[in-house]
Amino acid sequence: MNPLFLTLALTLVSPVAAAQTVSLTLPDAVSRALAGGPDVTTARANLQKAQANARAVRADPSAIITTLTQAEQGLQAAEATLAGTKLNVAQTVINQYLAASEAAGRVALNEAQVRLDERNLQIARARLQARVATQLDVNRAQTSLSQNRQELADARAQLPVLEAQLARTLGLNVGTNLRLAAPPTPPKLSVALTALQSGLEQRLPTLVQAAQAVEFAALQVRLSDNDYTPARTLQDARTALDNARRDLESAQRGASTQVRDAYRAVQDAQERVNIARQSLTNAQTALTQAQARLRAGTAAAVEVQQAQVQAQQAQFSLTQAQNGVWRALAALSVASGTDVTGLVQ
Repeated sequence: MNPLFLTLALTLVSPVAAAQTVSLTLPDAVSRALAGGPDVTTARANLQKAQANARAVRADPSAIITTLTQAEQGLQAAEATLAGTKLNVAQTVINQYLAASEAAGRVALNEAQVRLDERNLQIARARLQARVATQLDVNRAQTSLSQNRQELADARAQLPVLEAQLARTLGLNVGTNLRLAAPPTPPKLSVALTALQSGLEQRLPTLVQAAQAVEFAALQVRLSDNDYTPARTLQDARTALDNARRDLESAQRGASTQVRDAYRAVQDAQERVNIARQSLTNAQTALTQAQARLRAGTAAAVEVQQAQVQAQQAQFSLTQAQNGVWRALAALSVASGTDVTGLVQ
C-alpha cells in the first residue's frame, strides 16, 4: 500500500480507535474520583504540607506558643478539609452518575412510549377508515406521537452530555464511552439525628475554623492577662473572644439545622421509595391481568402493550425514588461531615 494512503487511513481511524469504553458501578465511580480527582489531590497535598509544617514547628525549640498553636490548627483544618472534600466530591459523582443513569432509563422508556403511540396512531387511522372514529381522534394520536418523539430526541441528546460531565469529573479522556451499571439499592439510614448533630465543630471545615478562632482568641486573652501587657490589649482580646464565640454559636446552630433538614429529606425519600414500590406492584398486577385477558380473547394486544409501558414507567419511577435516597444520603453526608452513603473510604 502507498505509505501516504496508509498514513491517511491511520489518521482517519485513530480517533475511533482511541475512544475507550469504561464500565462503571456507582461505588467504582466514587472510588475513582476519591483516588485521583483534582480536588481531593489538592486537599491531600495541602494536608501533607500542613503535616510537614507541624513537625517542623514541634521540633523547633525556639517556636513560641502562638506559632505552635497555629501550626497545630493548620494541621487540624487540613484534615477536616480533606475529609470534607471527599464528601463533596462523592456527592458530585453520585449526582452525576445518577443523572446519566436516569437519562439512559428515560431513553428506553420514551422509546417504548413512542412505539405505543405509533400503534395507537395506526389504530386511529384504521378506525377512521372504518368510520368508527373521527379525524380529531387521528389528530390527537398524531400529536401525542409527535410530543413523545420530541421527548425521546431530547433524552437521547441529553445522555451523552451527562456522561461527558461524569467522565470529566472522573478524569477520563474526552470521548470515553461509559457503561453505567444500575445503581445499587441505597443503604438504610441507621444513625440517629443526635449523633450526626454532635461534634460538628470537629468535622465540618467551616466549624473547625470557627472553633479554632475561639481557641486562638482564648489563648490571646491568657497571654494578655498579666501586669506587663497594656489593659487595652487585654480588653481587645476579650472582645475578640466574645465575637469568636458568637460566630461559633451561630455557625453551630446553622449547621445543626442543615443536618436536621437533610435528615428529614432522607426519611422522606425513603417513604417515596415505599410508595413507588407499591405502585410498581400495582402496575405489574395490571400487566398480568391484561396478558390473561389477551389469552382469554377479552383484550386487544395494544392493551397489553399499554400495560407494559405503564409497568415500565412504574419501574422507572421506583428507580428515580431510590436515586432520590442516594442523593439525600449524599447531601446528609456533606451537611454532617459523616459519610452515610457507605461509599467514601
